[in-house]
Amino acid sequence: MFGSVGDNLSIEHNFHCDLGYNIHVGDNFYAGYNCTILDMAEVRVGNNCMLGPNVALYTAGHNIHPKERNKSGYAIPITIGNDVWIGGSCVILAGVKVGDNSVVAAGSVVTKDVPANTIVAGSPAKIIRNI
Repeated sequence: MFGSVGDNLSIEHNFHCDLGYNIHVGDNFYAGYNCTILDMAEVRVGNNCMLGPNVALYTAGHNIHPKERNKSGYAIPITIGNDVWIGGSCVILAGVKVGDNSVVAAGSVVTKDVPANTIVAGSPAKIIRNI
């Protein structure tokens, strides 16, 4: 189903995606229950990454102007580095890059890039400390 996968892939029940072939995951990938990946654009996930339950990665979006909203959309790739942990019920929005070794705390909404070796939390997610 995916465009490419590394060794030791584990995905729990109720996984949802748009296309599948735009999703590329590395070795030791884990996705918890109810993971949703809207992959109208490419989603690249590095090695040793874990997604908690109810995590959503959304490459797709729509125009904010009401008259144009349902006429067209867009898709921007998402990139998640190596050794990243994304806690339960997080949302990663279009165009975001999550750096290596980072942690996204449970319930966060990530609207901007996450630097490597950081912990982010909140809605919108903000850096709370370095690792």
